[in-house]
Amino acid sequence: MNRRNLLRASTALGAAGAVGAAAPSPATAASPGARTGPLRVQVVLFDGVEELDFAAPYEVFSAARFFSSRPVEVRYVSATGPGTIRAAYGTRVEVEHGWAPREADVLVVPGGGYGRPDGPGVWAEIRRRTLPEALAKAVRPGLTVSALCTGVMLLSAAGLTRGRPCTTHHRTRPELEKQGGVLKNARVVDDGDLVTAGGITSGLELALWLVRRELGAEAATGVETMLEYEARGTVWVPDRRR
Repeated sequence: MNRRNLLRASTALGAAGAVGAAAPSPATAASPGARTGPLRVQVVLFDGVEELDFAAPYEVFSAARFFSSRPVEVRYVSATGPGTIRAAYGTRVEVEHGWAPREADVLVVPGGGYGRPDGPGVWAEIRRRTLPEALAKAVRPGLTVSALCTGVMLLSAAGLTRGRPCTTHHRTRPELEKQGGVLKNARVVDDGDLVTAGGITSGLELALWLVRRELGAEAATGVETMLEYEARGTVWVPDRRR
């Protein structure tokens, strides 16, 4: 364990004590399907992606492993394969893994660059078609495709939001609805294998909700205590799941 992980583990143990347990029991942490094996999360990167959009979910899912008996694996991936991406504010991230959605339980698609139609970001990815087509082909039983902020427009370009409850950044809601999405006024919209969230900081809520859904409430509250952050806003789920 390196120094960074040691510090995280120490913080996690302290936070877990505050909520009453260092790690939930398997019964508490079990997902609705009582899945076994690691929770495999892939965060999708592309040039122009917003830093907070991808960093916040990555942090939440990475921290969740300290509060769950189920292992959690988190990695950055790109539809164009391994390499360096340049984010919206100039951050360079080395993506070590290629596109392999069959090795994932959850895909997280961030947004970025939607306000710059001629620059790198969501618009460029939509025009290039590589990422939307890869997302469309990735859909399979057992995979949850999620997105936040303007990353939801990449799912829309892939045809994944048509006729489905969803949300996105407030400035792109009209366009999402125009393209066939069934817009819901909620921070997070969970329609089973499609989970969306609105706004840049909603990556925290998106990831915390998925941690709660897949690993249990103790894991989610443990991460919240560690980060000193409480999830806000409404999570919309269909009546059949309430």
